[in-house]
Amino acid sequence: MTQNYQPIFILPEGSERTYGKDAQRTNIAAAKAVAETVRTTLGPKGMDKMLVNSMGDVIITNDGYTILDEMEIEHPSAKMIVEIAKTQQDEVGDGTTTAVVFAGELLKNAENLLSQDVHPTLIARGYRMAGEHAIATIEKLAEPIGKEDTKTLTKIAMTAMTGKAAEMAREQLAELIVRAAILTFEDNGKLDIDNIKLEKKVGFGVEDSELIEGILLDKDKCHPGMPTSIKNAKIALIDKELEIKKTEIDANIEIKDPSQMQAFIEMEEKMLRDMVENVAKSGANVLFVQKGIDDLAKHFLSKKGIFAIERVSDDNMQKLAKATGAKITNSLRDLAATDLGFAGLVEEKKLGDETYTFIGKCKNPRSVTLLIRGGTQHVVDELERAVSDAVGDISATLSNGKAVGGAGSSEIEIAKAVKKYATSLSGREQLAVQAFGEALEVIPRTLAENAGLDPIDVLTELKAAHEKGQKWAGIDVFSGKVMDAWKQGVIEPLKIKTQAIKSATEVTELILRIDDVIAASKKSMPSMPGGMGGMGM
Repeated sequence: MTQNYQPIFILPEGSERTYGKDAQRTNIAAAKAVAETVRTTLGPKGMDKMLVNSMGDVIITNDGYTILDEMEIEHPSAKMIVEIAKTQQDEVGDGTTTAVVFAGELLKNAENLLSQDVHPTLIARGYRMAGEHAIATIEKLAEPIGKEDTKTLTKIAMTAMTGKAAEMAREQLAELIVRAAILTFEDNGKLDIDNIKLEKKVGFGVEDSELIEGILLDKDKCHPGMPTSIKNAKIALIDKELEIKKTEIDANIEIKDPSQMQAFIEMEEKMLRDMVENVAKSGANVLFVQKGIDDLAKHFLSKKGIFAIERVSDDNMQKLAKATGAKITNSLRDLAATDLGFAGLVEEKKLGDETYTFIGKCKNPRSVTLLIRGGTQHVVDELERAVSDAVGDISATLSNGKAVGGAGSSEIEIAKAVKKYATSLSGREQLAVQAFGEALEVIPRTLAENAGLDPIDVLTELKAAHEKGQKWAGIDVFSGKVMDAWKQGVIEPLKIKTQAIKSATEVTELILRIDDVIAASKKSMPSMPGGMGGMGM
């Protein structure tokens, strides 16, 4: 006698569940789709993407992180790939496309192994072993770079800007970036990129960009009677107001005759005059105040010939302190000459329709400003992204003091070492390590494809050169021939490569270990139209 069992539902109505090989295929397909999106942007001959949001705002860029950040990606596995780009951007500031494309290729090769019934945990273990060997290999290959090696640092900055809007003036911009980096390089051997402030302004051309050895503020003096320009400026930084403080509780002042009213006004005036006198006694002729300045105090300051700006942000106050050497104080009574900073020139100037204040020619500034110019807003925005990448590359190089050849040379050399390592292994992990080595070749192959070259011919020539011991043999995308990347000045920070390998390997392992995807119903999760398979843009 057969029994009819009532089906048991353990998930809410409308939930979707994908498991086993279907879940793995879906996750891999979503992640690969993200990688393919940015793949055509890689290298000097990479193409740009036009991104248009729901408001009609347009972004034209080939920066991998910007593209992925602006895309409205919904698939959870695809979001993991976007996280690779975010990590790469946060840690290095460049190499986001490399990291994402490599992760996509790792998953593609993993998919082939899964179809051959290699277990996902074996692939993940093999990838982890290969990743560790790859990082150890490239760290041995890397060349030492110091802050005194300005020529190599300039080449690194130029490599970062090649193929982007900044390419037309990359040499000039690279020199400015390296100068900025050396000026702000700290005694502890680190470079904090926050100390290099990027300001962009539409107008003139890229070649009119300049390095201000100090700070540029988008503010003007707070009183028309104040001087417009001050040489050999002695700068005071005050993080309180130059105003009469209001009482914290409501209070009434009872005035019985006009003389009391006059006395009250004169007392307020004296307090403000004393504040200004304290500033003047210190020897300061330039004043930056984080909060407000009373109108009467502005008048007294102008009479003393003191240039003053109010409501300066905390971030800019910190940068001014680093640039000028001034100490930020909240006590006007204790303000002394030793608290003041120095700038060779403080000047109010017009840039287009807006008024800016230049605090430049500082002695030994620890914070500087790169003023980026361009003909249109789109050009300036893309220039800023390119310069930001270059600054990140210089910071990454100076932080660990090592760099490697670009143009696909590093990847071919690591791939050779990883494949050789695979032959020393037994068991199925060997297949995963071999697949990892082959995945590394996606970078030179993509560079060749984006340049319109035959990738098979290019890879064959590159491998032959590396077999002969030419460790920096890379692809010249303009001639289609093999070149010595280091000698030709195509150089990248070591950290770009190590971070890309680490991030891509870890995320690939994570995705491969997922064999069950349970998505809540659309009612409880409205952000995922089209179920688990959807990836919106």
